[in-house]
Amino acid sequence: MTDVMLTIAGEELYLLAERALWWPNASTLIVADLHWGKASTFRAAGIPIPIGTTSDDLARLDSAITRTGARRMVVLGDLFHARAGRIASHTLAELRRWRSLAPPVEILLVRGNHDRHAGDPPNDLRINCVNAPAFVPPFVFRHEPAQHGDSYGLAGHVHPGITLMGRGLQRETLPCFVFGPTGAIVPAFGSFTGFGNVEPGAGDRAFVVVEGEVLEVSLPVDLGPNAYPPELHEMAHAESPGSRVEGLEDEHDPRNRP
Repeated sequence: MTDVMLTIAGEELYLLAERALWWPNASTLIVADLHWGKASTFRAAGIPIPIGTTSDDLARLDSAITRTGARRMVVLGDLFHARAGRIASHTLAELRRWRSLAPPVEILLVRGNHDRHAGDPPNDLRINCVNAPAFVPPFVFRHEPAQHGDSYGLAGHVHPGITLMGRGLQRETLPCFVFGPTGAIVPAFGSFTGFGNVEPGAGDRAFVVVEGEVLEVSLPVDLGPNAYPPELHEMAHAESPGSRVEGLEDEHDPRNRP
């Protein structure tokens, strides 16, 4: 694993290849958008999704906790994807087993938009829940990015990804961290979440996660239609017919935005 260290608001933050932040002075691991139970939500709607996404994500979470020795974990919203996933017996059994075997880490959930619909996690998972914003100086934790006074904001919600293009016209969208002058956006931790393409602005720094490494990307990154052939641009934005099922829509898909 290759990580990156930044000094933010006078504090060292490590950008981990597990798609998490590590704040050593507070012994705190920071993650966002786990969306536990999303696959179960799809299966409950009759959509065949392979089993294993939750266990894979828990293994990656274990890796981050073990590597850092974190005593606390802050979740920047969207712990569960939907109510159907929160009550799914297979998902809950995996989470309860993980919680019983994992190191005794204190977990704080800063509620996000999906949490408001899914409800708080079962009490036996021992997860404290609060509404945003949650202040732990010099940072303010929240789900949706927003500036709040002089505190540096750490948020999720966007599922940030940057699309890079190779010389052979191959394209790859990679999860990324985006750090700006007043706040940062953390990549979605869940592996079954999709991406929202971001366009870092002036003064921002972006770091992609790829094959166990965190790498800084030179900006600006061309995300417009001229970045790849027009026919690929049209294919990428082609709409397919279909109806929406509660809990299955993705707010990070432009087609689902009001």
